[in-house]
Parts: sequence; structure tokens; C-alpha cells
Amino acid sequence: MTAYALANLRPQTAPDDEVLVYIERVQSTLDPYGGRFLVHGAPEREVLEGEWPGALVMIAFPSMEAARSWYDSAAYQEILPLRTRHIPGDILLIDGVPPGYDPAATAAAMRTASAGPA
Repeated sequence: MTAYALANLRPQTAPDDEVLVYIERVQSTLDPYGGRFLVHGAPEREVLEGEWPGALVMIAFPSMEAARSWYDSAAYQEILPLRTRHIPGDILLIDGVPPGYDPAATAAAMRTASAGPA
């Protein structure tokens, strides 16, 4: 099942040279794990509800195991400080939904669970 690395990054200034080096090198850390960018800080966005005080980065991986392995890899850990020293953010790994996912079935299961024992 596809898994995703999501980041809400909050750049404070124009990109530092270290950040540019990070951006130049990050794809080579993703390639061995099948990672590919879906969104990379797109400047055009429309916030429909609430606030979004940052830049979204979304990377797809073939599995949660691949996503974890990428993040923990020596190659990524080597370049990670180039970003974290300059750009604060929130990062998470999350599983996608399986093929054929039915939100109505999820709602039904939630109703059953909240009803408690009969």
C-alpha cells in the first residue's frame, strides 16, 4: 500500500545555500526507496479552511517500510541537517488507503464501535 512522507515546512527567509544543496541532493536519497515527489512546496495554493502557514511537501513511497527506510537511511540523515538548521517544520509518515477504500464502511464501523456492547 502506498505510504506518504508529508512535511509542513515554514521557511523564515530566502533559501540558505545549505538548503539549496539539500534540495539538489534529496532525490538521490529517494531513488533507492522508490520515493517520488507529488508536491514540493507549490507556491500556488488555495486555503479553503483554516490556515496553512507553510510549504507542503508530499512524497509517495511504495510502502511504509520503504518510507521509514528512506528517512532512516545514512544518505538522507547525512543531508537532513542542511534543511533542519534553516527551516523548521512538521514531518510525518502515513499510510494511504487501500484500493477500493469505502468511507461509508469506515463510518459504519465507527458507528458500531461507538454504540458499545448491546
